[in-house]
Amino acid sequence: MESCRLFRPEKPSHLPSILDSPESASYIARGLGRSYGDAALNRGGAVISFIRLNRFLAFDPGSGVLECEAGVSFEEILRYFLPRGYFLPVTPGTKFVTLGGAIASDIHGKNHHRVGTISRFVLDLRLLTPGGEILTCSRGENPDVFRATLGGMGLTGLVLSARIRLQPVETAYVLVDYGKARNVDEALTKMEESDHRYEYSVAWIDCLAGGRSLGRSVLMRGNPALRSDMPARIPDPLAARWPLRFSIPFDFPSWGLNRATVGAFNAAFYRRHSDETGRLVDFDTYFYPLDSIRDWNRMYGRRGFVQYQLVLPMISSRLGLIDLLEKFRSSGRVSFLAVLKRFGDPDEGLLSFPLSGYTLTLDLPVQDGLLLFLREMDQVVIRYGGRLYLAKDAVTTAESFAAMYPHLEEFRKVRERLDPGSRLTSSLARRVGIVPS
Repeated sequence: MESCRLFRPEKPSHLPSILDSPESASYIARGLGRSYGDAALNRGGAVISFIRLNRFLAFDPGSGVLECEAGVSFEEILRYFLPRGYFLPVTPGTKFVTLGGAIASDIHGKNHHRVGTISRFVLDLRLLTPGGEILTCSRGENPDVFRATLGGMGLTGLVLSARIRLQPVETAYVLVDYGKARNVDEALTKMEESDHRYEYSVAWIDCLAGGRSLGRSVLMRGNPALRSDMPARIPDPLAARWPLRFSIPFDFPSWGLNRATVGAFNAAFYRRHSDETGRLVDFDTYFYPLDSIRDWNRMYGRRGFVQYQLVLPMISSRLGLIDLLEKFRSSGRVSFLAVLKRFGDPDEGLLSFPLSGYTLTLDLPVQDGLLLFLREMDQVVIRYGGRLYLAKDAVTTAESFAAMYPHLEEFRKVRERLDPGSRLTSSLARRVGIVPS
């Protein structure tokens, strides 16, 4: 259990006095707490919550550029701007993240193969450094700090506000094509041959199937629906569907997720889907399927789960994914949710996660021996030239992290110039050796 002191400022003007306060030796910013590991925790130090620093500041409907404070959530952006014909240019699998957190993690989505991470759409940002200076950072002004802040996990300063370009859309729907792949090799072939036709691409992957069915998948790829695609039964194409949220009221028993139950679910899910083109799906169902279930993590029992997301470069993706899937199957472990996506070009942040290649995400229930198993997986990822996603990581070591991120030393130099006393730090940053422990 991590114990941290919490600050919850009402105004951005309160932040300098918090950083100067003797009440804690160190701080880290926190948005809505959706990182899966310890990125927004600071054992023995303090956490600064940004949930009240969430004002819209300006919007230009001609260019789609929105300026807002870092605590604005993606849900707030969608509720106000989607009915007006604007969508997020990049979004992860939940809308309950803040803009500041998205920048700190340089988040990616189902359209990375086309547009890259959120950083591609950030025009500039205002950063409060640990020394009390406010810097405007962009590709032309303080570019080294800008590159370090994108994906920098909040370690260069506190993002006060940012300007981001939204994506114009005609509807709040996606036209989705579904297709099966008999194994991971066929899934990769289909994605390589036809992903260029889709704005969004993702695949559910069965991590328990073996033999000739290793990594069998269901591909779910789509494009934004146009007004001309909408049936008459939907009179307002931009009226977003906001499903009622229900809660899981108790922790499931730890034995509930096992190879028998997950295997049965995977087999049923694979059988239920057939090749289909042009299904009209609302944005919330396609992008945020778990957002309708409050406390969905309780399905993993009291011990919880670890999400493990890796990326492998294109040249080694096929062999590496097969190696990792076979290692996972032989371990006897299960992943209730496994996702495969294709990434495009690398991004500009010094610690940005994506490489040109394929990313695999696994949800693993916490069981005895999990830590050792994941560190063995780390070595396979490193051997194939890949890396792990800091926003999801909970277990990797400083040695493994340094082997995965070639721009780490460049990032450290920028951070040390901005924060020589390590005023900004986190449990994650110390664990993976970004800052001194």
